[in-house]
Amino acid sequence: MAKNGNDAEIDEGLYSRQLYVLGHDAMKRMQSSNVLISGLRGLGVEIAKNVILGGVKSVTLHDQGVAEWKDLSSQFYLREEDLGKNRAEVSQLRLAELNSYVPVTSFTGALTNEYLTKFQVVVLTNSSLDEQICIGDFCHSNGIKLIVADTRGLFGQLFCDFGEEMTVFDTNGEQPLSAMISMITKDSAGVVTCLDEARHGFESGDFVTFTEVQGMTELNGCDPIEIKTLGPYTFSICDTSSFSDYVRGGIVTQVKMPKKVAFKSLSSSMAEPEFLLTDFAKFDRPGQLHMGFQALHAFEKKHSRLPKPWSQANAAQTGSAKQEQLDQAIIKKLSCMAAGDLAPINAFIGGLAAQEVLKACTGKFMPIMQWLYFDAVECLPEAEDAVLTEEECAPRNCRYDGQIAVFGSKLQELLAKQRYFLVGAGAIGCELLKNFAMMGLASGEGEVIVTDMDTIEKSNLNRQFLFRPWDVTKMKSETAAAAVKLMNPSVRITGHQNRVGSDTEKVYDDEFFESLDGVANALDNVDARMYMDRRCVYYRKPLLESGTLGTKGNVQVVIPFLTESYSSSQDPPEKSIPICTLKNFPNAIEHTLQWARDEFEGLFKQPVENALQYLTDPKFMERTLKLPGAQPLEVVEAVYKSLVTDYPHSWEDCVAWARNHWQCQYNNNIRQLLHNFPPDQLTSSGAPFWSGPKRCPHPLEFSTNNDLHMDYIMAAANLLAQSYGLPGSTERSALTKLLQDIKVPEFIPKSGVKIHVSDQELQSANASIGKRRTVAELEELKAQLPSTEAASQFKLCSIDFEKDDDTNFHMDFIVAASNLRAENYDIPPADRHKSKLIAGKIIPAIATTTAAVVGLVCLELLKIIQGHTKLESYKNGFMNLALPFFAFSEPIAAPNRAGIDWTLWDRFEVKGIQSNGEEMTLRQFLDYFKVILDNEHKLEITMLSQGVSMLYSFFMPAAKLKERLDLP
Repeated sequence: MAKNGNDAEIDEGLYSRQLYVLGHDAMKRMQSSNVLISGLRGLGVEIAKNVILGGVKSVTLHDQGVAEWKDLSSQFYLREEDLGKNRAEVSQLRLAELNSYVPVTSFTGALTNEYLTKFQVVVLTNSSLDEQICIGDFCHSNGIKLIVADTRGLFGQLFCDFGEEMTVFDTNGEQPLSAMISMITKDSAGVVTCLDEARHGFESGDFVTFTEVQGMTELNGCDPIEIKTLGPYTFSICDTSSFSDYVRGGIVTQVKMPKKVAFKSLSSSMAEPEFLLTDFAKFDRPGQLHMGFQALHAFEKKHSRLPKPWSQANAAQTGSAKQEQLDQAIIKKLSCMAAGDLAPINAFIGGLAAQEVLKACTGKFMPIMQWLYFDAVECLPEAEDAVLTEEECAPRNCRYDGQIAVFGSKLQELLAKQRYFLVGAGAIGCELLKNFAMMGLASGEGEVIVTDMDTIEKSNLNRQFLFRPWDVTKMKSETAAAAVKLMNPSVRITGHQNRVGSDTEKVYDDEFFESLDGVANALDNVDARMYMDRRCVYYRKPLLESGTLGTKGNVQVVIPFLTESYSSSQDPPEKSIPICTLKNFPNAIEHTLQWARDEFEGLFKQPVENALQYLTDPKFMERTLKLPGAQPLEVVEAVYKSLVTDYPHSWEDCVAWARNHWQCQYNNNIRQLLHNFPPDQLTSSGAPFWSGPKRCPHPLEFSTNNDLHMDYIMAAANLLAQSYGLPGSTERSALTKLLQDIKVPEFIPKSGVKIHVSDQELQSANASIGKRRTVAELEELKAQLPSTEAASQFKLCSIDFEKDDDTNFHMDFIVAASNLRAENYDIPPADRHKSKLIAGKIIPAIATTTAAVVGLVCLELLKIIQGHTKLESYKNGFMNLALPFFAFSEPIAAPNRAGIDWTLWDRFEVKGIQSNGEEMTLRQFLDYFKVILDNEHKLEITMLSQGVSMLYSFFMPAAKLKERLDLP
């Protein structure tokens, strides 16, 4: 077994998405932490699963109890044949499969002080209050970090004690901000003004450093300075009155400063609790639940039924823990469902608790200070007179006893009949399937249909916990369905491998959607989400939508006729980088990485695809000639290069091409740019041309002794060889010898070459160029192209960018190409890890956030299945586990249109085929609507169209109208 530890290398192939959340330093600290998790019921196994996936040094599972029927409602690694066996020992075998780097052991003895000293973090679940206090005091005095987690039905509790002095290295996990400077004043509190291209984003109390400041050089490389924001583009710093005069330029960068936080022990915090709110609408709830949970512990210990238990328990409290007035309703609900054990609540609290374990191990992100209480009592039946009897909630010695204890047996019957469509079997999809199985969704006559067209990759294993290393390359949907069937054999799940979209509407047709009770999205792109949203609106089906981004997560519930749809509101489009910035004036590593991605597509994908189409598609040239502007000539020129001038016949040809392309991009083009705009160039207003966002470049001189130069040649030559079906090479010494014999043509900058400074100028130039490019030029090039009859002679292969294969030279090329261009412009380079994030557009992800988000999704599912009709019963949610921050709100109601009682869910339904089998005529169609609109909505039809054809309008000529009205 591979092991974590101080000297262990981080497996970036496995942890890649999590590394973008935590970073390498935090991951290394985590790999030195031994964690004890006590209590292996549903909550404990959820925490253990997430912590093991995270990659700590070791996890020890502790439990002295045996599996019971009620455990099976949420403990996904216990099976019916495990009843009567120790929960820790049974779970250990299955949890150990999650991560080969994390040794997982079980322990069934007593938790003595001596035993506890083996661990850096201790997690207690399903433990008595006396045990919590005893262990809590010992851990606090011995520098062991403690987390206490508990769930009771629809209620959850979390407590953290990370010692009297804990260092938090990064409180929010956000990338440090930076901005370009336009002015710094000399004053007792110098005022820094940033360029007005974008707001600086800083907050008062932030610390910053400076680089590349001209004039006031005292600021360059200074120690971090605390700032005070004055506006969106200005902030004040230290006393600059004695500094040199500011001239121009400069970059200001935020610095993450460590923060010390102190925790009380559990016993001390019991009397003076500090709460983290999870719902601002319930600001008085945490105190009530704090008292309620303590009272439950006391009564369970005494096994007594006191006449006024909650009043007596409150009377025993002191300080802020004592409530002036008890909320009898919420306390009663807590007591009535205390025996309940729900998978969604365990998923949510378990995700939060596991994230706190990772914070305790790493010092990354701000911990919970110190108590968190959560409830979802809105999941109970809406009717005020709805009371579940003791008989309805009594145990039945079945796997759903923990859920029946909260909702009764009737809901269980409804769950079994549900037919749900799950779109996606990635991280969210796996968690949803696990929760569906534990809840008993589709465990009877119903069915869960899950579709995902992707296969399993190594990087998936860190979050998509239904998959194992031996599942790599298998289909996600089928593998996930099989894994969940092991958790609950009664669940009916069918796996599909289809993409959702217009091309699969014959599969997911009217009959399919009309048979569904609802849809759950587990998608990773907006287009697919919007497509499914449109389908759900059309078929009037509820939709559960969710997503994660690192430690951030959101949940949206869409209910027909009650809420707006997912597409009703959209995020603003992502800001694109101007073309001229990419081509000639980059000022950030993001610009050079995008340029490198464009290079990859423009060298190894698009030209080869065009050449292949020319050789195999007879209509390719016809389509190309119809393109606007200069595009026809550009495409034909690219095909000509691919098949004639740049066509390689050997590895040596590929190396020669790569060397000449290096010279063109990193020397010749830069020299031409500086010829057009010399370093001392002034604008028409007299200001330096190379200032502000424009960084003055310098050309590079190639050297075989420069590793970055050689990396580029090696990657580019191999990629070109792949494109033309030629063998490549990784022999660096042989490559050096080949390069020494290559003669690079001398370059002299030319006058009259136009380089565009703005995108507007570029667009205007392109329009005029299109007019100058003649048909004769095209015809001349076409005549020189090889005959399409010789297609078999060409071995072309278009290359699709794949970021996660470290042997294919794709990221080698991107990193080298980007960092060489960054060197041209004196931009700090990016390592491979950061380059992959930006160029590969990777979405950072971690198992803890996914688990918590899906827990909330499944709470909304319970409301949908019960038929909740009140808008206030449903909750959209947003969380950021790094801060930590939680916000819940009612969904936005479905908006009325045009001032009438008409929403996006409403429509007119017309049976176009009449009872006699004939199609309705246009006159009959208009008459039908005339009755409805006149009588019910006081509206009239003024125009009717289908596609781009107008069928009827009030201004249509009478003769044409008469002709149309009687046509079907």
